[in-house]
Amino acid sequence: MRMGLFVLTLAFSCGLWPTCTWSQDAKTQDAKIKPIRALLVLGGCCHDYATQQQLLSAGITKRAHVDVTVAFDPDKTVRHLNPIYESADWAKNYDVVIHDECSSDIKDLAVIDRILEPHRMGLPAVILHCGMHCYRSEGYPEKVTPWFEFTGLQSTGHGPQQPIAIEFLSNAGPITKGMSNWKTINEELYNNSSGKLLDTATALARGQQKFKTKQGEEKTAEAAVVWTNIYREKTKVFATTLGHNNDTVADDRYLDLVTRGLLWSCGKLNERYLKPTGGQ
Repeated sequence: MRMGLFVLTLAFSCGLWPTCTWSQDAKTQDAKIKPIRALLVLGGCCHDYATQQQLLSAGITKRAHVDVTVAFDPDKTVRHLNPIYESADWAKNYDVVIHDECSSDIKDLAVIDRILEPHRMGLPAVILHCGMHCYRSEGYPEKVTPWFEFTGLQSTGHGPQQPIAIEFLSNAGPITKGMSNWKTINEELYNNSSGKLLDTATALARGQQKFKTKQGEEKTAEAAVVWTNIYREKTKVFATTLGHNNDTVADDRYLDLVTRGLLWSCGKLNERYLKPTGGQ
């Protein structure tokens, strides 16, 4: 009689006994999750990378089970190679690389091949904003250069700094599921010289920007602003041209988008990884 009462009391103290056991198991499993090791490469011309390295690393680790290592190059030109790339095994021990550098005047194919080699072997990537305009090797902008093949978009320039109206495409997939359209602050709308993404890429959102020319003529430009790319038939790449100004990079909507894109590229876009670690 006393034993039956004890078991009943234990069950009610946990709510429902099976749920209580599952909850403890889930916590144990979460504690054993190995954080995703992300390398954030940034620096170069035209952006406040000193601030954005903090905004991105803190924003991502606040949202997901990710540890972020920062490779920040304080040089403010477009021709200085981030020191992380001087080593052939620069990407060793990382699960994903976030390319946020602005290095358009680095054109040495040997260097570009060194940067791309880990991704050719399957290392996932996230490419942000000016990362789209880097490494302009021979043939730029007319042909699909090695870097364009990686990014999934042949982009050769951008418009003025004006707000961009972002429209997420319906049925675009899990990264942008549930996200609402919004209008940014002043941002640069990167063009799309070929008129569309490469065949390996899939648009997730488009942006529309209205502006006036120097002659006072009103214009409207539209281009893909968020997409995914499958590089060399196996490497998952998430990309967005948004992220010029600090207020955009600090926007919760932007950080949600980048974090979910990163997890998707690693095949980890699920509830177990959408939890903060604070690992920087």
